[in-house]
Amino acid sequence: MTKKRTRLEVIRDILSVIRDRNGKIKPTHILYKSNLSHPMMEEYLGELIGKGFVLQHITPQGKTYSVTPKGLEYLAKYRAIVEFNQSFGLE
Repeated sequence: MTKKRTRLEVIRDILSVIRDRNGKIKPTHILYKSNLSHPMMEEYLGELIGKGFVLQHITPQGKTYSVTPKGLEYLAKYRAIVEFNQSFGLE
């Protein structure tokens, strides 16, 4: 059985999905690629927008999302922490 993701891992997954789609992604793609339920995705996106990690863009075609520099900084620091833990065998 696989281990449940932590809150920080879910945030990393959402930000990575948005970043990997060239910074413009529709909510449906975030939902599927980050493996979240719709209510959970809405909750996380609301928090990430409120804290300045993600921007929401409303167009005639619908909503899209992009990662802010603060969100990119989170990803870089998260990666550094993971690498630090791995270097000591503390995965």
